[in-house]
Amino acid sequence: MQKDGRQDHGGDEKAMKKRIIVAITGATGIIYGIRLLEVLRELDTETHLILSDAARQNILIETQYKIEYVENLAYKTHNIGNMAASISSGSFKTYGMVVIPCTIKTLSGIANSYNDNLIVRAADVVLKEKRRLVLVVRETPFHKGHLELMGKVADLGGIILPPVPAFYHKPKGIEDIIDHTVGKVLDLMDIDHNLFKRWEGK
Repeated sequence: MQKDGRQDHGGDEKAMKKRIIVAITGATGIIYGIRLLEVLRELDTETHLILSDAARQNILIETQYKIEYVENLAYKTHNIGNMAASISSGSFKTYGMVVIPCTIKTLSGIANSYNDNLIVRAADVVLKEKRRLVLVVRETPFHKGHLELMGKVADLGGIILPPVPAFYHKPKGIEDIIDHTVGKVLDLMDIDHNLFKRWEGK
C-alpha cells in the first residue's frame, strides 16, 4: 500500500534512481526478499512490490511474518494479476527490478517473454527499456535447462545473482549471510549500504 506522506516523483531523474520494483516469488529463501524490502525502506527508496500467490503462502511457511507486514514495507503493492498496473509500462520510469527469490518458473517466463502475470511483464519491460534486472535464482543443483534459461536472460541484459554466501567478512550468523546477498543486490542497484564488510585486500 502507498504510504501517507510519500510523493509520486514522476519521471524526475533523482527520484528514478530510487524507484525499484521488487518481486517475491514462491521459491525457498523468502527472507531474502523481505530483508531487501526492510533495507530499502530504511534507505527511503520507493519500492513497488509484487507478491506471487506462492510467495504469500511461503511467507507463512518460512517466516514468523504476516503478509500485511511484508506488503506494508513497500511504497506500493501491486496485484500480480493487474496487467494494467503502472509498472507494466515502460513509460513509468524505474531504475530497475529485483526478483528475490526467483523461481525457475519465473526465470523461464522472463527468458521467454511469457507475460502471463505482472512479475514477468514488469521484468520484460525492464529488459526492453534497458534498465537493471536482477534475478536471485534460488534452486540447486541446476540442470542444463536451468543454465540455458539463465544464459538466455543474461543475453537479454539481465543479471543472475544466486544467493551464494561469502565468508571473508566472517559472518556471525544467518542474518549476516542474508545481508551479504542483499548487499550484493543493492550494489547492482547503485544503492549505498553498510550491510557487510567489504574485502580490502591482504
